Amino acid sequence: MRPNRIAPGPGQESVWDYPRPPRIEPSTRRIRVVFNGEVIAETTRALRILETSHPPVFAVPPEDVRAEFLRGSRRTTGCEWKGRARYHSIEVGGRRAEDAAWSYPEPVRAFEPIRDYLCFYPERVGACFVDEEVVTPQEGGFYGGWITGELVGPFKGASGTWGW
Repeated sequence: MRPNRIAPGPGQESVWDYPRPPRIEPSTRRIRVVFNGEVIAETTRALRILETSHPPVFAVPPEDVRAEFLRGSRRTTGCEWKGRARYHSIEVGGRRAEDAAWSYPEPVRAFEPIRDYLCFYPERVGACFVDEEVVTPQEGGFYGGWITGELVGPFKGASGTWGW
């Protein structure tokens, strides 16, 4: 069952206009990730990953992430488009966010531009920002999309949307 696409208004995008397989595009917007009062990542050189029915995922260059706060994880998952993902926990001031970020150390050829870039789950950190807007996490806990006011859905991830 495919849901009804919400028509975007002026200055908005519909996630139903994003492609499948996903597309990568550069973003010069200010992307910021905060956990336990510390800025973990900040960049104006992110890559936006766009896939049908999903809010964008922002991939941050590794040199714009404070690696001293990252801890390796045993968790891995596979993506039919991007390859095998490796997870990272974040630890700051005695607080830990388990598997709060992921990366693709060996992506498939088409996704080589995101090699070693880090993507963050908004619901697992204190806050994620696009420019000065705090993002809303994509529902469901598996996908890591960032919802802003300029996006319309409906969005995949919530209960009952797995078949989209």
